[in-house]
Amino acid sequence: MKKKRRIRFNLYFGLAAILMVVMALIVIIANLISQAFRVELSMYPMIFLSAATLLIAVLVAVFIAKWLFDPIAELGRALDQVAQGDYTVRVSTRSRFREVRSIYKNFNLMAKELEATEILQTDFVSNVSHEFKTPINAIEGYATLLQDSNQTKEDAQGYAARILFNTQRLSELVGNILLLSRLDNQAIQNRRTAFRLDEQIRKAIILLEPKWSKKDIEFDVEMEELTYLGDESLLLHVWSNLIDNAVKFDPVGGLVRIRLSGTADGAVFTVEDSGPGVPEEAQKHIFDQFYQTDSSHKMEGNGLGLALVKKIVTISGGTVSVENLPVHGCRFTVTLPGEEA
Repeated sequence: MKKKRRIRFNLYFGLAAILMVVMALIVIIANLISQAFRVELSMYPMIFLSAATLLIAVLVAVFIAKWLFDPIAELGRALDQVAQGDYTVRVSTRSRFREVRSIYKNFNLMAKELEATEILQTDFVSNVSHEFKTPINAIEGYATLLQDSNQTKEDAQGYAARILFNTQRLSELVGNILLLSRLDNQAIQNRRTAFRLDEQIRKAIILLEPKWSKKDIEFDVEMEELTYLGDESLLLHVWSNLIDNAVKFDPVGGLVRIRLSGTADGAVFTVEDSGPGVPEEAQKHIFDQFYQTDSSHKMEGNGLGLALVKKIVTISGGTVSVENLPVHGCRFTVTLPGEEA
């Protein structure tokens, strides 16, 4: 408060001083005119002029300070709150100056973005901690069981298999987090090369063979021969995650349909499963980091696959969407811009 009063006093004093200088210049000019034209000016009008000018200087200083200083002071207080970590602060003004209103608007936008970033960062750290803790606890538990010398060979092999499974989960989680971080920080350069998009999708299907063969899932695949110009390594993540997601939610003995076609605007890829579909409310968050619609499949993923898909497709200039099919299952659609080689 004392600092505010000191700044206000300095502003008043500065404005008054400027106007008093102007008043002094007027008096000097009047004296020069009287000497030049040999006209004698009475002292009383000069004293009156000086007093009137001083009064006007004070009034103008107060008026300008009210119009200019108050919005600046309020903005300064708000900036202090932001500097202390309070991103919920918002400011408003009735100032007629367009520049002041624009500054206030930009400040509110900045505070809103900082608040959203803080929430996202807090949730991210919390989710990462949880996702790391689950497999680590499992590894610790199975490793403790393996120390029991009375375990049968079959039990020991089972525990070792669970340890291997959870270490793979950890490895996948770390890889996805690092890739997301690099994408968010634009640390990955978009290396565009010409490659067969249909062959890359077939490669993704083959890489997932252990998962879909275990569930006896069949594929209905129709793809055009399509040479595309894009980032081959990043797009492989898109097809792998989407097909893996379809396999995960498809029932045993189910069917996964995959289509790829070239259009005048680029390429369109769709993958359909025969699973339970995605609830309407969940469709709004399905591409968020760590979001999982079905807790029964939580052990099969970490909620980062679809977030990666969204990020990579967006970087590629395309779009990705999800919709439920009329009877059962859902369809993911990826559209890529017209960059066919």
